[in-house]
Amino acid sequence: MVGLIIVYFLAIGLVPGFKVPKPPLAGLKAAPGKTSVSARRDVRFVVNRDAINGWLYLPDTRGEKHPCVVMANGTGGTKHMLLEKYARRFQAAGMAVLSFDYRSFGDSEGNPRQLLWIPHQLQDYAAAIDFSRNLEGVDPQRIALWGTSLSGGHVITMAAQDHRLTCVVAQCPGVDGRASAKHAFDTMGISRMLRLVVHGQRDWVRGILGLAPHRIPVVGQHGSIALLTMPGEWEFFEQFAPETFVNEVCARIVIRGDKYRPVKYARNVRCPVLMQVCEKDEIIPVASARETEKLLGKHADARYYPIGHFDIYKGDHFERAVEEQVGFLQKHLGTL
Repeated sequence: MVGLIIVYFLAIGLVPGFKVPKPPLAGLKAAPGKTSVSARRDVRFVVNRDAINGWLYLPDTRGEKHPCVVMANGTGGTKHMLLEKYARRFQAAGMAVLSFDYRSFGDSEGNPRQLLWIPHQLQDYAAAIDFSRNLEGVDPQRIALWGTSLSGGHVITMAAQDHRLTCVVAQCPGVDGRASAKHAFDTMGISRMLRLVVHGQRDWVRGILGLAPHRIPVVGQHGSIALLTMPGEWEFFEQFAPETFVNEVCARIVIRGDKYRPVKYARNVRCPVLMQVCEKDEIIPVASARETEKLLGKHADARYYPIGHFDIYKGDHFERAVEEQVGFLQKHLGTL
């Protein structure tokens, strides 16, 4: 039996013919440019010898110590994708902002490229927090985290580990990989899920053997082989992905994502958490957010909206959500 298992995994890892084509995304947007010299500047810090690239936004006031919001994107996203419009709102409200790209993504270093590895992303968040505390013009005692979707779970996990943080914003947070995987299985069906698992196993084996990674698209049409194929995901990326977006991800995350459960750490959080939950979320079960709210207890400031996962990023729903974020951050960071 052991021999058969070994043969199976070697075949999965080595046999050719598993390549999945990248579907082209129409309407990719140019990344936002600088509007003034003082509005944003490039910064870098190092994690395990890899340079992490970030953008630092500072308010116009000079000679003051500002609170700082540290932020990164969700699954497959970079700082070029949507984060700018949140950062500028926080900057205008008197806060510094540090947005950054995870290792292996965007402008940051790290190999293999497009490796979505959650332990690495949490290490990157921790390093970004430490880096922000040592920035000139930043008050190290007033650091907040902001995350959305997958990174909405990251910021809760980080707050459970770092009790010096002042507050956290978790927008449509992915807090239970197991619940999300079950929801995806129910939506996709066993046949397509098993095909995805095989791609994940292939990349995992190739990683162990030191071979080139096996990648699948980050996002694809419903019914295709890609990491994200739930209703609304393709349309969202078509609308908001920047022209720098790389529609590939190392497939091993398929067999690891369900192990990530930030909800387990919620009871250890000691700072206020603004949870913005989409009640009609197509990809994240609302029940997992309600469980997280319960475990956060008095630290939870939960807001529920009768919208889908992707509605919160645009139009009036974005305006309402970001205004509530600004108010929450000003209240707890002391900038009112």
